[in-house]
Amino acid sequence: MKFSSRFNLKFQRPCAMIWLWIALVLLLQNSRGLVSASNYLIGLGSYDITGPAADVNMMGYANSEQITAGIHFRLRARTFIVAEPEGNRVVFVNLDACMASQIVTIKVIERLKARYGDLYTENNVAISGIHTHAGPGGYLQHVVYIVTSLGFVQQSFDVIVDGIEKSIIEAHENIRPGSVFVSNGELLDAGVNRSPSAYLNNPAAERGKYKYDVDKEMTLLKFVDDKWGPLGSFNWFATHGTSMSRTNSLISGDNKGAAARFMEDWFEQNGTEISYSSRLGADGIPRRVSNIIPNLHSNYHELLELAASFQSPPGGPADSNMSIARRVRAGQANKPGFVSAFCQSNCGDVSPNVIGAFCIDTGLPCDFNQSTCDGKNELCYGRGPGYPDEFESTRIIGERQFRKAVELFNKASEHLTGKVDYRHTNIDFSQLEVTLPREGEGGGSEVVKTCSAAMGFAFAAGTTDGPGAFDFKQGDDKVIGNSNFLWAGHYEMFLLHSGLTCFARLLFTLMLFQGNPFWKLVRNVLKTPDREQIDCQQPKPILLDTGEMKQPYDWAPSILPLQVLRIGQLVILSVPGEFTTMAGRRLRDAVKTVLTSNGHGNVHVVIAGLTNTYSQYVTTFEEYQVQRYEGASTLYGPHTLSAYIQEFKKLASAIISGEAVEQGPQPPDLLDKQISLLTPVVLDGTSSGVNFGDVSFDVPKNSTFKKGDLVNVTFWSACPRNDLMTEGTFVLVEILHGKDTWVPAYDDDDFCLRFKWSRPSKLSTHSHATVEWRIPESTPTGVYRIRHFGASKSILGSIRHFTGSSSAFVVA
Repeated sequence: MKFSSRFNLKFQRPCAMIWLWIALVLLLQNSRGLVSASNYLIGLGSYDITGPAADVNMMGYANSEQITAGIHFRLRARTFIVAEPEGNRVVFVNLDACMASQIVTIKVIERLKARYGDLYTENNVAISGIHTHAGPGGYLQHVVYIVTSLGFVQQSFDVIVDGIEKSIIEAHENIRPGSVFVSNGELLDAGVNRSPSAYLNNPAAERGKYKYDVDKEMTLLKFVDDKWGPLGSFNWFATHGTSMSRTNSLISGDNKGAAARFMEDWFEQNGTEISYSSRLGADGIPRRVSNIIPNLHSNYHELLELAASFQSPPGGPADSNMSIARRVRAGQANKPGFVSAFCQSNCGDVSPNVIGAFCIDTGLPCDFNQSTCDGKNELCYGRGPGYPDEFESTRIIGERQFRKAVELFNKASEHLTGKVDYRHTNIDFSQLEVTLPREGEGGGSEVVKTCSAAMGFAFAAGTTDGPGAFDFKQGDDKVIGNSNFLWAGHYEMFLLHSGLTCFARLLFTLMLFQGNPFWKLVRNVLKTPDREQIDCQQPKPILLDTGEMKQPYDWAPSILPLQVLRIGQLVILSVPGEFTTMAGRRLRDAVKTVLTSNGHGNVHVVIAGLTNTYSQYVTTFEEYQVQRYEGASTLYGPHTLSAYIQEFKKLASAIISGEAVEQGPQPPDLLDKQISLLTPVVLDGTSSGVNFGDVSFDVPKNSTFKKGDLVNVTFWSACPRNDLMTEGTFVLVEILHGKDTWVPAYDDDDFCLRFKWSRPSKLSTHSHATVEWRIPESTPTGVYRIRHFGASKSILGSIRHFTGSSSAFVVA
């Protein structure tokens, strides 16, 4: 009996251990399934779309004097693809650009159809802009949006189309089994309402349903590959890309581009999901370089001797691919790079200048109703959290979004499951019939119409993010009395006495009186609105009747693409404009009601603003009555939002029922009609005996800098339009490894490094590149130098690449 029990015990223990290991293996497999259950195929991609860093007007503020002259950090197109293994797929592209462009979308779809057939079409591809106001313009096709850029800019257009296509190709080639998770959370300190008086015109009962007068929720998607683990994240949050001001000349992704750069660097250096604070420097920026470059030296005198042995050499020729080969973020050949996008939502009345709007002459708050100072709106400016430093404001608002995104990324656990689907249609908004509930006791319904596009007077007043000039005011209906005078044909006399700004300044004062050749070409086709248009747009006093102006080609869009993308319980509404906070809430609620009434209880609805084309603003009917900037820029009249809600409810119903929708009229392709008056680069030159790449202002001899110091070096350069250095860099900070090996540490995609380009006069062939490096607190002690890459153009048109280096210096 005892022998038998001992035998059974010895026999059972190995069996128990075997079963324990099997159980552990099964548990591990199941737990991995919680991380990635392979219900979808996923792929992510990213590509450089920085564009011309010289001579090109920036898109956003419509300030004709805001011309690109260097780089704050680079712009990118970031893409995700989600597909059912044997079914539908959707593509979402997030652009570090002011907005999507109809002609860009048309040409990207043409390229995708040529490459992939019907796999990617206008139906399942969404292209959205983050709304930075610090990127090159000239890539839209309608007249009103390209006046300050002197018409169409082919180089701006090409780099965006190429970058979108290549980011989609990369995402397509990276497609692998994986999962998508969704997470939501509140971010309280990254946006304020810049038109609160208009918001307050919404019904009190409606406003009472919400705690804030702007949306505070961020919705984040986390992409997890079965093999590689987390691959990226895309999130939607509403705040304007106006942390950088209307006088900035450095290309920048503004706060959302900064947040994306911070998060991608954070993940690449961590490689896992940990607290964001463990890898942040004292300045709030991820400590990327300290992870790449070890602390190589400790003997200060040895460092000085090494630095002294590397004096600035003459500039010399360089291989055209050298700047690409030397860039810091080269990626890994055996693993997809982490892609993080901070997408735009219903940002129409949301400003990142969270301190508030103040008068620059007195320091007092601006007038509440009209955002003026003693009646003048040009003195009223919003202040960001880093005021008066716009770069610091950009960093802070970007870091706040980055911080929230990391939190949501780390806690994301709700698994997206279910169908991948989409619906897309084109709608002519110039005379769309909209059925509305009839007000009053009788009930029933009534049919109203949208209007042909037009801009109101308050549009000329600008906003607190970029105010106007002279006597135009937001919410001021006194200008209606001027309209008869204006439309009697006395444009130039009216402008002489009144003046305009923002897009109106774009269209009038600076161009009419400063000789903008594109404006001179198109100004004679300004049209007087007829009585039907005036009545339709009421109470908007019409300044520019853009929808009825067709020469030399369309001034504004009339056919707009509407699109719904579905990934399981997530629904993305692709809207071609800037919805205000309450307008976005009404649209989301309407679509959610359609979905939930058909059994889809747990659904996340997000608005992707500025997507597929651009048609300015969308306010509520009540906000439209106030005619602040956003109402004056709601092109299609007071019922614009109702039209959107009506048509998006149809798309949502079609998603539920599985029915197809009519594609509607195709938007026009105006590429062949575009006019471009931007002067090309003719010739680059230097002074006698000077090479391109020579240093004209070097660091002091035997110099030592501390963390936090600013290092300045200036090189003889050439126009950056000769080579955009796409996927490369114009400047590098290099650290000495050993006795003679220079390793890239920072490039022009880093927040701490600024590339500034200048010429002594507009017609001069000479130019300089100044590099400013604010040394991060996390920078390792060592020997450094600054390097510049460029390309010069000869009188015969040939392009020659060059490089130059500063003298070495010590960072202690």
